[in-house]
Amino acid sequence: MTKLIVICGATATGKSGLALALAQRCGSIIISADSRQVYREFNIGTAKPTITEQKLVPHYLINICNPTDTMTVADYQQQAQGILGQRLEVIGQRLEDIPPIFLVGGTGLYIKSIVRGMKIPRVAPQIELRLQLESIGQTQLYAMLQQVDSVAAQKIHPHDSVRTLRALEVFYVTGCPISDLQGENPPDYPILQIGLDCDVEHLTNRIARRTESMVKDGFVEEVEYLCQKYGVDLPLLNTLGYQEIKQYLNGEIFLDEAKELIVLHTRQFAKRQRTWFRKDCSIEWFDSESPDLLEQVWLRIQEFIGDKISNNLT
Repeated sequence: MTKLIVICGATATGKSGLALALAQRCGSIIISADSRQVYREFNIGTAKPTITEQKLVPHYLINICNPTDTMTVADYQQQAQGILGQRLEVIGQRLEDIPPIFLVGGTGLYIKSIVRGMKIPRVAPQIELRLQLESIGQTQLYAMLQQVDSVAAQKIHPHDSVRTLRALEVFYVTGCPISDLQGENPPDYPILQIGLDCDVEHLTNRIARRTESMVKDGFVEEVEYLCQKYGVDLPLLNTLGYQEIKQYLNGEIFLDEAKELIVLHTRQFAKRQRTWFRKDCSIEWFDSESPDLLEQVWLRIQEFIGDKISNNLT
């Protein structure tokens, strides 16, 4: 049985760099858990691992979708579980020879779908049905949900139109309440979850430095190319970083203002990520600003994977 090591935390805390160093030591693979890195051509703004980094360690679930496609959590879970299963079959070695597998990223639902084995209804978005439901209005939609799935309604805020719509969509497609189709089926392999965090001031500085680096690396040019190729209304171009640079290209703000907005919005996003991950008591936290972070985490990983595997890796 292999072992899964999760490296998670807020954006800009250094997850990718740490995971790359650890995976090299272990001879492991990295499965990305980032909801935007799955899309081709969205590279700089998503802080996607470079070609050089991907050559150092095999990365999976990066560049697997066209920007015009939609990757759902259910799609991600299916592909990630498939890779984990294939990896076990390919390895086919003694326990002491099996390196751990790394799951790395900041998309909490992606990670939860794997480590908790979330049961996700396999219902694709129904465009026509959604349009019909949306025309009714959220107040009436929520009342409908209370009638067909009172359990789900208790968990969904009356103003949460996205989750209300999804619950009704699943009900009308399958005939079953979404609450009956959900749940968890945790995997039987050992999992270690490592979380990276630092104080707000250091995180803000990290975000600012990364934003400057992205612009120097051609972020503006990337957004301009994507706008020309896919059109300014592409949903992905309204996500963090891309939207602010698009505003600059439209002449709405100056570049310095765009960078300031990216830092502000990224910091706000990081706060939400931290809140999400802090709810999981199984995550072991490390200070991303610690000068010996790599060795601290490496010692913990050696404890987790055991002496026999550890001796083979070192």
